[in-house]
Amino acid sequence: MSIAIAPPRGNAAGLFVSTGQIARRVLLKFIRSPQLVVVGTVQGAMFLLIFRYVFGGAIALAGINYVDFVVPGFITTGVLFTAMYAAAGMAEDMSAGLISRLRSLPIPRSAVLIGRALADTVIQIWGLAITVAIGFLVGFRLHGSWSAALAAAALVVLFGFVFEWMFVLLGMLAGSAQAAQGFALIVFPFTFVSSAYIPVATMPSWMRGFAENQPVTVMVNAVRTLTQGQPAEALLGHPASYFVIRSLLWSLGLIAVFAPLAVAKYRRG
Repeated sequence: MSIAIAPPRGNAAGLFVSTGQIARRVLLKFIRSPQLVVVGTVQGAMFLLIFRYVFGGAIALAGINYVDFVVPGFITTGVLFTAMYAAAGMAEDMSAGLISRLRSLPIPRSAVLIGRALADTVIQIWGLAITVAIGFLVGFRLHGSWSAALAAAALVVLFGFVFEWMFVLLGMLAGSAQAAQGFALIVFPFTFVSSAYIPVATMPSWMRGFAENQPVTVMVNAVRTLTQGQPAEALLGHPASYFVIRSLLWSLGLIAVFAPLAVAKYRRG
């Protein structure tokens, strides 16, 4: 697809215009590839139904239904699985020569990566809406306030944007879409060795320390306590503010590491 990007008129105009054009291209590519929409939606729905009806009957939690426990975990980790497409997409653009052509244009170098991250975050919002809708259909209910639920949704979008930078970097390091997909699988230990699907307290002691102190657990628990209120706070032993603050600190730390690394890699080629 050809790309027409307006030449920069000063730093601010160049950044905003270029970022918008890059984001537009990524979104159009997604819209024109309906199989990506269908596969992503069906895959997320399938795993949610498996955990809800296959494992849900075997897991009993004090004070909270398993469906109310697991759906926030799926909502949060869902942005990670959706973000994996960013790694493959970035690698594909590099192998096709698109990134080389963009480097030759008089636009800010960061605009390409920011545009990609913003567009992929919008795509994640689509997946988030589908997951939430399916969650309500299988019995998920809010036990907190609507304002807290909206704050939880905003956090999930933020988490998606943060992890986009990690996957964009992986895509540039991979060199091919196939390798990028393999690199992206590093998220699986972080999602399964977390509180996303089962309480951390049920894990072996040698695994529990890692599970309790890694970012996915903190982010999942922030969303869980915001959507489930007091029952989730009692189960997890801390108020929602405890997890929200820590999830924001993790987000700040992750983007402070991966965004500069991604920009530096893009500059070096």
